[in-house]
Parts: sequence; C-alpha cells; structure tokens
Amino acid sequence: MDPDLRRHRAVYVISVAAELAGVHPQTLRIYERKGLLDPARTVGGSRRYSDLDIAVLRRIQELTNGGLNLEGVRRVMDLEAEVSRLRSELADARREAREAVERTHRQYRRDLVPVRNTPDRWVPRR
Repeated sequence: MDPDLRRHRAVYVISVAAELAGVHPQTLRIYERKGLLDPARTVGGSRRYSDLDIAVLRRIQELTNGGLNLEGVRRVMDLEAEVSRLRSELADARREAREAVERTHRQYRRDLVPVRNTPDRWVPRR
C-alpha cells in the first residue's frame, strides 16, 4: 500500500488514538468540537483516526504544552497550513519559471543563424 495513502487511512478507534497521542479520549472530542480535528466516521458513526490524525494530535499537545490555548493552537495550525500551501505554490512557480527559461533557451538555439568564423575584409566606400 502507498505510504501516503496509509497515513490517511483511518483505522484507530478513539481509545487507541488517545493512547497513542497521550491524551484522554474526552480531549479528542473537545478538539473535534473546537475544529482542530476531523476524524473519519464509520457507517455507524464511530470515530476512526489515521496516522495523520495522530500526528495532528501530537502537534496540538506540543503547542498546548508550550502554553497556547486551543484558539491559539487553531490559529498556529491554520498558519502552518497556509505556509505549507504557499511553499508548495512557490515550488510550483519556481519549477514553471525554470521550465520557461529552458524553453526560451531551446528556442534561441533554434533561431540562431550560424556565422562564418572569418570576418569579411572591410573595404572603405569611395
């Protein structure tokens, strides 16, 4: 299975996710109510958490242990997501610019007209 797909696969029940993140299951419910976490749901409505959700839970713990309240955590995580998105856009723009320069260079090579290596002798007009 693709490792990235595996990270998004929701397999952990709330008690296991809470244990992996080092928090109480009720804390996960609070994080969900505050919009910090959005676990997948089974057909019956039970929460299921992925490895990515566990990483988010650990990040939330790191920030709250650093003194942030949940609103501060939400803002930091929103900003981190925006920075990640902007970095991705910048990487795309750099790649597109590099490709445009390469296309331009290839076009120049096609448009160049070969010249003789020996210059014509200059003769003054009379």
